[in-house]
Amino acid sequence: MHLSDAAAGCAQPPVRRHLRRIARFDRAGGTAERGRGPVPLGSVETVRTEDRGRHAPGHRSGRAWFNLCTACRGLCAPGEGGVAVASIEKRPDGRYRARWREHPGGPQRSKHFDRKADADRFLDRVRGDLVRGLYVDPNAGRVPFREYAESWRASQVHRPTTAALVESHLRHHVLPFFGDRPLGSIRSSDVQSWVKGRSAVLAPTTVKVGYRFLSAIFRSALRDRLIVTNPCEQIKLPRIDRCLVVPLETDAVVRLAEAMPVRYRATVILASGAGLRQGEVLGLQVRHVDFFGRNVRVEQQLVTVSGAPFVAPPKTPASIRRVPVGNLVVEELARHFDVAGLTPTDPASLLFTTAQEEPIRRNRFGEVWQRAAKVAKLPPGTTFHALRHYYASLLIRHGESVKVVQERLGHASAAETLDTYSHLWPDSEDRTRQAVDEALGEKFRGPAEREISRNARSPRT
Repeated sequence: MHLSDAAAGCAQPPVRRHLRRIARFDRAGGTAERGRGPVPLGSVETVRTEDRGRHAPGHRSGRAWFNLCTACRGLCAPGEGGVAVASIEKRPDGRYRARWREHPGGPQRSKHFDRKADADRFLDRVRGDLVRGLYVDPNAGRVPFREYAESWRASQVHRPTTAALVESHLRHHVLPFFGDRPLGSIRSSDVQSWVKGRSAVLAPTTVKVGYRFLSAIFRSALRDRLIVTNPCEQIKLPRIDRCLVVPLETDAVVRLAEAMPVRYRATVILASGAGLRQGEVLGLQVRHVDFFGRNVRVEQQLVTVSGAPFVAPPKTPASIRRVPVGNLVVEELARHFDVAGLTPTDPASLLFTTAQEEPIRRNRFGEVWQRAAKVAKLPPGTTFHALRHYYASLLIRHGESVKVVQERLGHASAAETLDTYSHLWPDSEDRTRQAVDEALGEKFRGPAEREISRNARSPRT
């Protein structure tokens, strides 16, 4: 329907007058009379009618506001058609109140400005954001960070160990600083100050983990249209210095095995001879040991959450693997079966348990490990993971490729293996020099120099 036709059939004088006025500009090229340039097709333009006596039904006396839907080039009643209903009203105190709806029939929003021009620009931005799907409710950011963080944590699909880690970091490091603040009030400078403060009392890796969880919460809030920008962008984190792995000496591993209680001696032999993680060792069951095939299958791990040990999937999908083991490991496992009273008829039994045949809690095994490490005179701070590094160093020393080491250790990629153990592979500087000399040296040297070079390489008699 053309605007002139709509004007002819409209019973309201203010509407009829403005329809005729807009129709003239529509015929002239589609430029609205308010002087704001052409109205894009499919957008919404708010048209104000000034009539102190008569007004359209449902509108306040003195001012009536209508939606101009440029998709049909006609007027839509408030809340019908178009994208939003917007208006500007001058308040008795001289300020201007901008009002709008996010969608037809939705709740009315409002914001006050000192100048009418500021209110106009704000509503223009609201209309544009609504059309592009980028609109963010100014009041949405008032949600307390603690409330949104808890809802985010409850909705995540995490493994039990990861869920416990997230809860611990939020409770100890994040919520004490941001918990009571509205989401929209947290700025990048606040996050940077938090990172600096935490760096003074925590290790760089711990700060990075907490920051990762904090950033994930704000990314979720950004997707939910609760905030306009993510305050965790372009934050400078503390540098993490790379520490080269120094494997234990073989004598140290032997002393450690001898210092362990008989019931747990096989854990040392198994970790140093198969490269299993602590949780993977403690999660092994009878069915995972193949004495005839001389291999051990890693399909699960034992984790402790809130003081309760239970069996869970391995760290990553790549951690599920079959590890070949030598005669030493097979013989030690056979002795352990006798010590623990294990039989193949009970495949679901855990290999390593307490004297009461209960799963071993992580802290309980840690106490046993620390006493044995002290007796074996291991370097301070040596953990069970050092046995895994020792196993990797053995494979590298005996010429195994990066791919084989990756598969034996259950790394997700060869890059992870190289990042950890590249310095342990033997250097080939002499082979590099010889390759270049043999390929290019003969071409660039003169006859005399070539003769000297050949004599230098030939063995002396």
